[in-house]
Amino acid sequence: MEKLKNCIASQVSIKNESLDHILSFFEPLEINKGEFFLQAGKICRKMAFIVSGYMRLYNIVDGKEITLWIGSEGRFITSLSSFIFETNNSWNIQAITDCNLYTITRENHFRLNKTYPEWLEFDNILLANSFALLENKMFFQLHTTAKQRYDKLMNEEPELFKYVPLQYIASMLGIAPESLSRLRKMH
Repeated sequence: MEKLKNCIASQVSIKNESLDHILSFFEPLEINKGEFFLQAGKICRKMAFIVSGYMRLYNIVDGKEITLWIGSEGRFITSLSSFIFETNNSWNIQAITDCNLYTITRENHFRLNKTYPEWLEFDNILLANSFALLENKMFFQLHTTAKQRYDKLMNEEPELFKYVPLQYIASMLGIAPESLSRLRKMH
């Protein structure tokens, strides 16, 4: 739980006893490579903190897998709109590697929002980061070249290239796997 504890404490000022109580609402979960945390069409009732491993958020459109995002150690993952609004979810969340997670239910998440101002503040930071991530992804898809997107990802998250299949990375970057292979050869 140290990674989750550090993640929260690095974002908000919180007393240890409050943090320990918040952490008591999280349950450990192990997911094997290939298993699903969430499947499209279902309501998302949990959010996960990734302690170790890699997960991808993707859907299948016209028979083609589209990876929106790859979650890694130290990050939260969920289908945000489904989790918040209890609507049918459009995304699959699947383990790319074996994963260790801490999960919290929607019910407990919102209970903590009402009970602990520090958790509400942390939740607002998570939401802001999610919107910023989406905003940046949209900007980079529209205003940068494939090489620029590749270079940015390689600089920010080089570990992805060691553990995540290249077709998922290519899809996330919005390029064909062959184009990613060419870009990798240039480096």
